[in-house]
Amino acid sequence: MQVEEKLISFAHRLADASGAAIRPFFRQRIDVAHKPGPHAFDPVTEADQGAERAIRAIIERDRPQDAILGEEYGEKPAGLSANKWRWVLDPVDGTRAFITGRHEWGSLIALEHDGVPVLGILDQPVLGERFIGVNGRSHLLVGDTRTVLKVRECAEMAAAILCTTDPFTYMSADEQAAFARVKAGARMTRYHGDCYIFAMLAMGFVDIVIEGPLKRWDIAALSPLVEGAGGILTNWQGGTWRDGDQVLACGDRRIHAKALKLLAAI
Repeated sequence: MQVEEKLISFAHRLADASGAAIRPFFRQRIDVAHKPGPHAFDPVTEADQGAERAIRAIIERDRPQDAILGEEYGEKPAGLSANKWRWVLDPVDGTRAFITGRHEWGSLIALEHDGVPVLGILDQPVLGERFIGVNGRSHLLVGDTRTVLKVRECAEMAAAILCTTDPFTYMSADEQAAFARVKAGARMTRYHGDCYIFAMLAMGFVDIVIEGPLKRWDIAALSPLVEGAGGILTNWQGGTWRDGDQVLACGDRRIHAKALKLLAAI
């Protein structure tokens, strides 16, 4: 479906507010808390929480009937049963990078209609980069410059650049073994990057991104971005990604098919 310009402009307002809330905390000595869960250390900061509060406040004031799902403050249902719009928020995707002063993080803002992501923004407010996928196209916005994003061709695994965030933290032993099969055939592998490596795939600098199970807020904004640049994003079985699935994103469908076979190999 086509997203109207007024909704796109509204999404940009949300990204502006998120960046304004986050920037004062970057490369500052700030408190870092641990969110109890499956990981030994899952950091959260006032940048994460403050940015989500800022975004939610705007949505609740200007579009109060829309549903909201955010990493930090959970889900708010739609105000009307017939309303199919939902905003999905991950205010700082890559908090580990953020608290170590690295730039490989971003604020993720997605708009879903009836459960399907139709708009996705990855905003890197320190670098002044905003990636957006909407209406079947993806762009990088830097100031007044708008660049069309397009994945690159890559037919052979031996030519592929593979990225993942951290297989040793976010993948099970079986998932690590599957990832290793792809890694063995790739030209080069780079670790870390969270959402930012998906943006680099959309720009044509990376060919394959493999991640373990991700939450809705981790991927909803990245799906329109990757697909709008001509790429493909699925689960490890090649099907539509669903909440909690492993993720395989590729720039070229030929390399996607080969990666799927390696992930599934016994």
